[in-house]
Amino acid sequence: MPSKSSANKGSVDDETDQLLQAVILADSFNKRFKPLTTDRPKCLLPICNAPLLDWTLEGLALAGVQEVFVICRSHAEQVKATIQHSRWSHPSSGLKIVPVMTAKETFSPGDAMRDIYTHGIITSDFVLVSGDLVSNIRIDEVVRAHKERRKTNKDAIMTMVVKESPKGDSAITSECLHYEPVTGYPPKRIAKIPRGVLENHPNVEIRNDLIDCSIDVCAVEVPSLFQDNFDYGDIRRDFVHGVLTSDLLMKNIYCHIVKEGYASRVQDTRSYDAISKDILSRWTFPLVPDDNYPGEHAYDHLRGNRYVPKDNSVILSRTCKIGNNTLIGPSTRIHDEAQVIVSTIGARCSIGAGTALRNAYIFDDVTIGPSCVLESCIVGAGVQIGEGSRIDRGSLIGDGVKLGPGTVLKSFERVSKQRQKSNSMTIDESLEDENGDEVDADDSELEEAEQNQSTLSQGLGPDSEAFVWPRRSGQKCDEDVYENEVESFNNRRLMRLGDDFADLIPADHGSITSEDEDDKGLGDEDEGDEDDDSFSQNASVSASAAAAGAVSAGEREFQTEVGDTLDRAFLEGHSLENASVELKTLRMASNVPLRRVREAVVARIVEKIPLVEGAAPQRVEIKKWVDRWGDLINLIGSVDGVETVSILQYHCAASTRFHLFGQILAALYQNDIVEEDDIRNWHALPEAKGEDVRNSDLLGNLQKIWIVGARMIHEFNEQESDDDDSDEDVQSSEDGDGRATAA
Repeated sequence: MPSKSSANKGSVDDETDQLLQAVILADSFNKRFKPLTTDRPKCLLPICNAPLLDWTLEGLALAGVQEVFVICRSHAEQVKATIQHSRWSHPSSGLKIVPVMTAKETFSPGDAMRDIYTHGIITSDFVLVSGDLVSNIRIDEVVRAHKERRKTNKDAIMTMVVKESPKGDSAITSECLHYEPVTGYPPKRIAKIPRGVLENHPNVEIRNDLIDCSIDVCAVEVPSLFQDNFDYGDIRRDFVHGVLTSDLLMKNIYCHIVKEGYASRVQDTRSYDAISKDILSRWTFPLVPDDNYPGEHAYDHLRGNRYVPKDNSVILSRTCKIGNNTLIGPSTRIHDEAQVIVSTIGARCSIGAGTALRNAYIFDDVTIGPSCVLESCIVGAGVQIGEGSRIDRGSLIGDGVKLGPGTVLKSFERVSKQRQKSNSMTIDESLEDENGDEVDADDSELEEAEQNQSTLSQGLGPDSEAFVWPRRSGQKCDEDVYENEVESFNNRRLMRLGDDFADLIPADHGSITSEDEDDKGLGDEDEGDEDDDSFSQNASVSASAAAAGAVSAGEREFQTEVGDTLDRAFLEGHSLENASVELKTLRMASNVPLRRVREAVVARIVEKIPLVEGAAPQRVEIKKWVDRWGDLINLIGSVDGVETVSILQYHCAASTRFHLFGQILAALYQNDIVEEDDIRNWHALPEAKGEDVRNSDLLGNLQKIWIVGARMIHEFNEQESDDDDSDEDVQSSEDGDGRATAA
């Protein structure tokens, strides 16, 4: 069907022949990726070796969008140049892309929408997305439903796309009556719905299983509403909330609920990690590296979700180990004994001998020396990392940084390229000039980093060329007051790669006021009905160390990461050898005792065993899991059966699977994972009886399990006694036969 020019305006009732327009808000309006966004905008950061903006454009192209306006302020010239030199500039791409540079005063999505109104570029209903969206949802179907609704209801100004958690094959649309913004921390347990909503709508459905896809179909007058209301800064928290609560606007917003497809925004480093894994695990199909890939290189899909370039330019040593869910860019070389697990490596990189990468995201032209360890970090383009360096979880390394041999970056360290200060500029002004909206002119972090650089850079190796940013302490962030709760430090911790925010959890459970005490019992019951994995994950950490006291947040976080690795192994059917390699690498990267890894393996196996009625069927389920995964307990390191039994005891004592201890131990014994002597030696330990354990409930369960062990040992003794009696009977019979013969 021929399309009309965007200059030809049509009525709301006759828009079938108009171009389907989309607006991409390319700016991030936050600092969550700093210093990676020092020299380029967030929308051009690579994810799976293709710029974020390209993933967004590919999703829009698949959905039938024909004209796209890219709204940007930060590094606008880079965005324009990237689009001009990409395949999207070719007529065959099917997309007409128009970069639009906004004013310097654009500091929020609301400001960007007001600039859109000023430019007058929107001529019909349009799709509104961000420049960090990865989606394969058919937006054209949502647009069609939105336009049909507009024919009968001119006040239906927006349709938000949300996804239902369970998979299905249908889509429904419902009016959104109330929107209440919440933050992850402090957690919010109560939603307040206006009484008028319930009075005016007797049939109301309250849903907590919907995921915001960050895709909106907007009427042509939406930008003008932002122009009329300068308080609208955020699309959801201000605009949607303001429209629904306004008695003057009288506008309607709808939700289009889809049950199929994938849509998620790379809003922070944690979501960057999650979406990267989703792409490699093919949840985003057909947007995967080997099909509809928006980057410039073509990849082959190998077993275990491994991706290598089709040009065969990668050089892999025969002794290197490449794990599942891994993508390796072209012209990259991986040397002897190097390990790359659940990671993405860009083009023209070099990974040194004996280096271990796990959950690491490496951009183009990076050189990593031998014997390095990189764990859950993002490394910018052109970085050089010297021999024997260690990059801990959550670290961000900006483009062009040089780290000397033996560098140690602690968790959540941020390092950028050294910058020269001119005589006429302060460091604040210099960085602001290059970063656009990524750095405020009055950013106190810069001054603090400059003054304390000698202290902050102590972990850098010799010949390093890097600028280390200050780390925020929990005490300091508690004193800070933020107008925007979303950008408060504790809430941003929920968005950080590698942070398990374990120390924030007690604050939630301990923040019940006196007014809530009457409901405390009900709340506890509700929490007990949650998924067993969430309970067992904490139990497996704290129970095994109960005699020693509290467990550090770092150990909890390590247990979480090991648990995630095991969950992927169980789900994707990894071999025991590959799973053990991943666990060994994680242990080496985190520098924790082997016992912690064994705790996680035992805990995850126990919690994955389905609970069924009847002793015989339950034994079958236990045998199935122990036969498949039990050997992993010993493959991760030195064999210690006594420790295995002790870990099993403490985990079961704190778990809902307390009653399975005897059957699981018997299965481990039958599979030769633990020996009879191991069980006897464990039973004789003081900790097996729960000595030094003060928690009465835990102590009671430990002692009950100890009695189960005593019964098993008693059975061993009876069996040995029967065997001895049998041997004596045989010997007596032989002696009797001998005497008879002699006679």
